[in-house]
Amino acid sequence: MPDTQIAVHPDADVLASAVAARLVTRLIDLQAAGRVPRIVLTGGGVGIDLLRRLRELPAQRAVDWARVELFWGDERFVAPDDEERNDGQARAALLDHVGVDPARVHAMGADTGDGPDGAEKAARKYAGMLAELADAGAGMPTFDVVLLGMGGEGHTLSVFPDSPAVHETRATVVAVHDCPKPPPDRVSLTLAVLDHADEVWVVAAGGAKADAVSGALGGAEETDLPVAGARRGRLTRWLLDTEAAATISRS
Repeated sequence: MPDTQIAVHPDADVLASAVAARLVTRLIDLQAAGRVPRIVLTGGGVGIDLLRRLRELPAQRAVDWARVELFWGDERFVAPDDEERNDGQARAALLDHVGVDPARVHAMGADTGDGPDGAEKAARKYAGMLAELADAGAGMPTFDVVLLGMGGEGHTLSVFPDSPAVHETRATVVAVHDCPKPPPDRVSLTLAVLDHADEVWVVAAGGAKADAVSGALGGAEETDLPVAGARRGRLTRWLLDTEAAATISRS
């Protein structure tokens, strides 16, 4: 059975700093073992804040950023220069300030006005890229760390409860339309990708997430709470602040 670990921090600021420190340590350890780390980034307030704090850590200078491969879990399908795009926020917070190799930074496609099926084309292109990087015998690469945010209703990536994406079992990347929160169109990895993760880190802050956190940890179905799919990783870390952890059973 996959391992599950829970770490609770006093507030969102401490949480972001703690996850940044944990991630830079993981990167250093993987590179010391001769690996090119493969990391899936997330957006959202805490997800971007932890990248900003990682940039400020003296220890990040020990990372060979040219030998880190970066992916995204989901992306808002908007114009390339839209300030809401996760990859743009990540670049401003961290990537533009460290020596990443552009060939190893795999952003999802943007809306360039390429017709009504633009998100579908972007999803197919990203899936093709993952297939090209696949490990032998697998349909996609193995990720060292997948960072996940979540919503109060239990969505993660851009996979929402009882949506077509949460019922997807074969595709690795899908276009998502009519999202309950704007913008309506997204490109997202599916929960199936988490089967290929060494570690999945769910990073959540705030009382609005508490019931979904406790439900997922209590064994909820993925169709009801997609973030419950985090348990697919070989190791799942729930990295929470006290408010997000408030309703976890003491037992």
